[in-house]
Amino acid sequence: MTMTGEVRKRSVVIAGHRTSVSLESEFWDGLREIARRREISIGQLITEIDAVRQGNLSSALRVFVLKTYRDERCLHDDSEMALAEAMAAGR
Repeated sequence: MTMTGEVRKRSVVIAGHRTSVSLESEFWDGLREIARRREISIGQLITEIDAVRQGNLSSALRVFVLKTYRDERCLHDDSEMALAEAMAAGR
């Protein structure tokens, strides 16, 4: 995985108002992937995050992506642990 850290500014519409958001390419990719998995547009996802955010939007989006991937990793780790325990108990 190549990380460029390149900041990209994009226009988004939130509650009918156009605004611009600057994020690193990797965070835009993360938002796009999360929106795709949820079967919603990236605009809908950003609107949902905006509705519950505290602080500035760019920071809220970065934290959302980080938490989403971290939570998914924890669920994956828990599943692997449960599987290992089940296999060990079956011996």
